[in-house]
Amino acid sequence: MSGATRRLTTAQALVEFLTHQYTERDGRRQRLITACWGIFGHGNVAGLGQALLETGQDAMPYLQGRNEQAMVHAAVGYARQSDRLAAQAVTTSIGPGATNLVTGAALATVNRLPVLLLPGDTFATRPADPVLQQLEVPFAGDVSVNDCLRPVSRYFDRIVRPESLIPAALQAMRVLTDPADTGAVTLAFPQDVQAEAFDWPEEFFADRVWHVRRPAPEPAELAAAASAVRSARRPLIVAGGGIHHSEAEEALRALVDATGIPVASTQAGKGSLRHDHPADIGGIGHTGTAVADDLARAADLVIGVGTRYSDFTTASATLFSNPGVRFLNLNIAPFDAHKLSATTLVADARAGLEALTQALAGHRVEEAYEAEYAAGKARWEQRVDAAYAAGDESARPSQTQVLGALDATVGDEDVIINAAGSLPGDLHKLWRARSPRQYHLEYGYSCMGYEIPAAIGVRLAAPDRPVWALVGDGTYLMMPTEIVTAVQEGVNINIVLIQNHGYASIGGLSEETGGERFGTAYRFRAADGTYSGDPLPVDLAANAASLGMEVIRAGSVAELREALAAARASDRPTCVYVETETADTVSGAPAAQAWWDVPVAQTATRAAAVKAREAYDRQAAARRRHL
Repeated sequence: MSGATRRLTTAQALVEFLTHQYTERDGRRQRLITACWGIFGHGNVAGLGQALLETGQDAMPYLQGRNEQAMVHAAVGYARQSDRLAAQAVTTSIGPGATNLVTGAALATVNRLPVLLLPGDTFATRPADPVLQQLEVPFAGDVSVNDCLRPVSRYFDRIVRPESLIPAALQAMRVLTDPADTGAVTLAFPQDVQAEAFDWPEEFFADRVWHVRRPAPEPAELAAAASAVRSARRPLIVAGGGIHHSEAEEALRALVDATGIPVASTQAGKGSLRHDHPADIGGIGHTGTAVADDLARAADLVIGVGTRYSDFTTASATLFSNPGVRFLNLNIAPFDAHKLSATTLVADARAGLEALTQALAGHRVEEAYEAEYAAGKARWEQRVDAAYAAGDESARPSQTQVLGALDATVGDEDVIINAAGSLPGDLHKLWRARSPRQYHLEYGYSCMGYEIPAAIGVRLAAPDRPVWALVGDGTYLMMPTEIVTAVQEGVNINIVLIQNHGYASIGGLSEETGGERFGTAYRFRAADGTYSGDPLPVDLAANAASLGMEVIRAGSVAELREALAAARASDRPTCVYVETETADTVSGAPAAQAWWDVPVAQTATRAAAVKAREAYDRQAAARRRHL
């Protein structure tokens, strides 16, 4: 090591360090941290704010957000679209700016997506005590509100001295680039330390390339996996998000082309096979297709690839009901590979699928099994056609007809983004994914408000791909703020805003579980005090226009088709506003094909809850632990 040093503040040193970090996978090298989002307050304006200004827009682009949570969502959308090989940073002040990061951090970590969080913190030197926005904890002097970020971060450190940045920054990069351990990484920065100067070793600022590994399966595990597949008569692949993160779509296709094993997808894994591939049987679980769920019930081997088996996927542990069912899990994370007492294949998804295909050379499922799922797929496609069809083009569309019109508008390159409400269920059942990155559903945390900022992040990562944020009125009201960012930055996103006057999804769930839609409608109070009066006179289209978007109102199916085509052709951020024909029902999509466990009151006086509990007890009796 040389003795050369450079005198910089801690904040300047961090920003300079980030400009020299790269990822490499399969021989492709790219910048790791490509931009920094920020909202400035007293906790970061003179530190990280000044450092970003001094470093310059060319070296570290700065993006101005309107809401701290939304900035994380935008960075997460960017990381997912970039296959986790590139990420963005987010800086905020101490106080509410920092705590607003918590929801976004949880979303990133739940979904295994990298984002670097740089919240300001209270003074390390404690020149006054307490300072503005300091949380006083009588039993601990080293706690701040940033400690809320510990449980939702994959790595957390507080930089209380300039020199402690060096090991912390290196650990942060390690976690961000680890495909088995990535998520939100938080470096909390006391505001005085940000501005403190230090003599930094030049080696700290050298270009550093972080290799994103593709571990191959261990031979003994591979042999056991191949044996399990060869002995199964009714195997089923469950494709998770890890297939996309690994860019393993072609490897999956090669395996199913060779073996004929059908593929059902989780929300994160949808698009792993193109919708019209003969082996693609659509979504699985509570929001899945009839053919996928029927095959899951009869499967004797479930092959999970890059999935963490959420309760929606397993139908709350009731779906895989074959008495002799066994599991084979291919996952880069041992934690997920061992779920459901599975035979494990701990490896990168692409490397594992390629090795398994070779190990299964000459093996194929029985023709009768292929014919069975082909017939089921054909029957479900007819149900999709029926849901999408519009008999009267002059009438208001249902929510499924909105999806049908969008399906007829988009191309293979378009990206559809959604996260919450009734839309995820409809999309998982009905959407015909045409390319690996078309279907972008955040359903690990299912965070209302994710869609619009995530659309910005996706568009920044893929500027040539049309991007659509699908939101209901409830979700829109949670977080429309980043419309201003899209307009300011000229990020051409499209929003499809569906007005159904309330929390339609939860309203339907409330009705099913004995809650009688309590507190889920956007309506005036009636004489009896309930929210059952007239719909609120809220004009969300006018709101979107006031924030700078071009807005197209669609009052019928025919107008909707025209509006979607115009939005796709527009060169500026555009919102298509449509009011659906059903204000109090969910969507008109096919009913759930599998159960989801939402506990119902065990004792109640109202008939709806009593009846719902009876149904709950019948369904819950089918729960099973796979040991």
